[in-house]
Amino acid sequence: MRVVTLAVRLVLFILLLVFAAKNTEPATLHFLFDIALTAPLVVLLFAFFVAGALFGVLALLGALLRQRREIARLQRTARESGAAQGAAGHVLPPTVDG
Repeated sequence: MRVVTLAVRLVLFILLLVFAAKNTEPATLHFLFDIALTAPLVVLLFAFFVAGALFGVLALLGALLRQRREIARLQRTARESGAAQGAAGHVLPPTVDG
């Protein structure tokens, strides 16, 4: 399985490298107030890909932090509940903290 994964990664890398080599022509982006940016097309594509990935991560960050707080709260509640049951003489199954 590792060989297949390595082969797929190698083929993908080669395809992206060929794509980058074929798209080195300068491209100009025109912004507001007559601001223009000229760079190779592959650089612009990569920059917009990275910017999109960062926006995606930032969009998920709020939900991730909310879930972590909820998990911590539930673990704390379970520990407190388990301590109360343990004091009453009940046997608790082992828990996995992670």
